[in-house]
Amino acid sequence: MRRIVTASLTVLSAAALAVSLSACSSGSKDSMSSGDAKPSTSSSQSSTPSASSDSATMRKSGSFTGLNGKQVAGTVEVTGTELALSGFSSDEGPDLHVYLTRGTDEAAVEAGMRIDAIKFDAAAQKFTLSGVDLSEYTDVVIHCDKAKAVFGAAKLA
Repeated sequence: MRRIVTASLTVLSAAALAVSLSACSSGSKDSMSSGDAKPSTSSSQSSTPSASSDSATMRKSGSFTGLNGKQVAGTVEVTGTELALSGFSSDEGPDLHVYLTRGTDEAAVEAGMRIDAIKFDAAAQKFTLSGVDLSEYTDVVIHCDKAKAVFGAAKLA
């Protein structure tokens, strides 16, 4: 009896994940207009004047890789004042956003800094940053907020 219950829970968990991920792959392009999202005012963002001025000259970059069965490609370059995607492409999703994080799991995204909505099919995208301390972040993550699913990430160096 215990094996049946355990097997049933495993199947239900897998089904729930599949439904969440499918929510991100069946949306329309219209829901991703850049005017829909505003940068987050997360309390995890720290911007002291000295950190801001130091990180304004700092520059980090990385290359995207897909995660969780999703495809994400391209490069990212981040300064204290701008995040730029180049040669970017991603699997389609109705609610894709770019985040600065310390890791690539859901907890890291939740604790990270939401930058803005992105377009999955726009190769070049730029976002203005203000007072971002780049030393606080190790990754740039592409995340579907609707399904709470990480599509891909770039390790910053």
